[in-house]
Formats: sequence, structure tokens, C-alpha cells
Amino acid sequence: MAQILSVFAELERRLIGERTKAALAVKRAQGVRLGRPRTLPDKVVNRIVRERANGRTWTAIADGLEADRVATAQGGLRWYPATVRSVAMSASRRFTP
Repeated sequence: MAQILSVFAELERRLIGERTKAALAVKRAQGVRLGRPRTLPDKVVNRIVRERANGRTWTAIADGLEADRVATAQGGLRWYPATVRSVAMSASRRFTP
């Protein structure tokens, strides 16, 4: 009996996953933006992209943002090179046709 219940539970899990994927695909096709909304000001994003285009390293950009006491997207003051890189990569995807 327990084995039969586990088989049906697995089937239900798979069906839920398929329905979720289908619903998300429909939303994307409708142009709905999924995920957490952007909270970093465009001014900060543009600064990161501009500094990277001028040849600065991710670490140097992060250090500069901290020195200027620029708040992160969550309101903190500690910038990490990986975060700066992620912001730049997101910006390039956002503005690429």
C-alpha cells in the first residue's frame, strides 16, 4: 500500500512540475517579467557598465562603490566583485535586442 501511495505521489509531483513550467512559459510569452523586481538605480548600473568598459576590474569597481558609500540593491554597503559582475551581465542582457 505504501509503495502504491509513493508512486502516485511521484506522479503528482511530476504533473505539478509540468503545469508550473507550462504556466511560466505562457507568462513569458505574454511578456510578463518574472522574478524579483530590479531595485538598483539605473545610475548605479550605468556606472558599473561604464567603469567596466573603461577597463576596470570587478574588484576595483566594487571597491569604488564601497568608497563612495553606494548602497547595494538590498540597502547594504558591502559590494562583492561577483555582485558587480552579475549587475553588469544583467544590464547587457537587458539592453541587448
